[in-house]
Amino acid sequence: MPQLTDGAKNAMLDTLGGRNGFLSLHSGFPGTTGANELAGGSPAYARKAHTWNAAAGGVLDDSNAPVFDVPASTTVQYSGLWSLVTLGVFDGWVPLGATADPFLFTAEDTTDVLTADGHGLADTTQVIVIDVGTSGALPTGLTEGTVYFVRDSTTDTFKLALTSGGVAIDLTTDGAGFVQRILPEVFAAQGTLTVTDTDIALLA
Repeated sequence: MPQLTDGAKNAMLDTLGGRNGFLSLHSGFPGTTGANELAGGSPAYARKAHTWNAAAGGVLDDSNAPVFDVPASTTVQYSGLWSLVTLGVFDGWVPLGATADPFLFTAEDTTDVLTADGHGLADTTQVIVIDVGTSGALPTGLTEGTVYFVRDSTTDTFKLALTSGGVAIDLTTDGAGFVQRILPEVFAAQGTLTVTDTDIALLA
C-alpha cells in the first residue's frame, strides 16, 4: 500500500475543496448519490456556500460556518458535499455531530457483540457503522448509515439497538467495519442549524 507525503495529500485535498463549494443537509443516509436531502420550509431550505482553508498536514478544514433554514418536523442526520448549489456532483457525507474519526470494530454472530479496544462509547450513544470493504464486510444485521444506539457497553465491547434501550441487533454473520458517533438534531418547529466544523483527512 503506498504511503503518501503530506504534500501529495494536501494537493489532492485542495483539488477536492475547490470543487466542493456547497454544503447540504440530509434527514437520512445520503449514500453515494446525496439521497434524503432536506426540502421545503419557510424560509425554504437551500444548500449553502462552503469555503475551505488551504490543506495542511493531510487535513482539509473549512473556513466558514454555514447557517441553514430547517423545515418543521425534520430530523437532520448528515451534511453533504456538493459542487453546485442545485444538482451538481455529490462527493461525500459527514455524520452530524461527529467529534472524532471512525474506528475499526469486529463482530461475532454468536454473541451479537462488537469489539473495539477502548472504544469509549457509553450506553445510549448514537452511532453509525461504515462498510470499508478492505477490512471485511459488515456483519449481516447492520446497515451502513442507519443510526443505532449503543447498549451493553464494556471497556472493549458493545452491542447495538435500533432504539435507546431496545433489543440488541441480531447479527447473523461475523463481520467488521468502522463505527462513528452521530448526533442527529430534531426540529419540531421551523428553525436554523449552523454547521460549525467539517474536516476531511487522508490517512494513507
